[in-house]
Amino acid sequence: MNLLSCSSINRCPLSSKVLASAGSPSEILKSSFSVSHLGWGQRRDKQLNNRKVSRTLAYYGLQSPPYKLDTLEPYMSKRTLEVHWGAHHRGYVEALNKQLAKNDLLYGYTLDELIIVTYNNGNPLPEFNNAAQVWNHDLFWASMQPGGGGLPTLGLLQQIEKDFASFTNFKEKFVEAALASFGSGWVWLVLKREKKCLSIVKTSNAINPLVWNDIPIICLDLWEHSYYLDCKNDRAKYVNTFMDHLVSWNAAAARLARAQAFVNLGEPKIPVA
Repeated sequence: MNLLSCSSINRCPLSSKVLASAGSPSEILKSSFSVSHLGWGQRRDKQLNNRKVSRTLAYYGLQSPPYKLDTLEPYMSKRTLEVHWGAHHRGYVEALNKQLAKNDLLYGYTLDELIIVTYNNGNPLPEFNNAAQVWNHDLFWASMQPGGGGLPTLGLLQQIEKDFASFTNFKEKFVEAALASFGSGWVWLVLKREKKCLSIVKTSNAINPLVWNDIPIICLDLWEHSYYLDCKNDRAKYVNTFMDHLVSWNAAAARLARAQAFVNLGEPKIPVA
């Protein structure tokens, strides 16, 4: 875990509850599984007359991004979404479901819980990487919007200024963290439970801040497949485009507001629409 910025000037309490942006599964995985709602595993066996017993397995569904695939253009192409979401993200969902079909002990967990359980206190079980990558990508899509970028809404902006001294300072640190990350991974804006403030966190591979009981607010995928079609190997262009034109401060403010249902963040209050 790399904590890159957390101002010592001010602190604010936060929640122990992990909050992820929700969405409706848009497609049924075309595999041997019958997929139900996201987050629950179920098994049901039936026997009709003297027919063979048929088994219906339901695990995790593929969530759609909260916008059409072409609406992030020209900053992120429809082709990138088709490959990244339609192939890579789908692949993590399908691989996870295949793993869960072989492990009855993991039935019934929400995706958040599954990540924490399979992280196994730093000794990850085989299911961890796929479970975490499914969750990470769900938040990544929700961290963007058409017409994104710019300044956060007032309450969130005040919180960022409280914990990073200024929005400009926050933005610089976020970009620096992304560019300093080696190889594949993620950069996050999170609420730190213990330090009680917003902070920037870098993680490698599939690891996400849920395993440290942090509350993710936004994330940026730093795996090369997230930008190679649009930016080739120019990570700086990708990261700056995300911050300037894609990041959804509306969604970030909503996640921060929901955190206050569990812990009072103190002033400034984050307005709820």
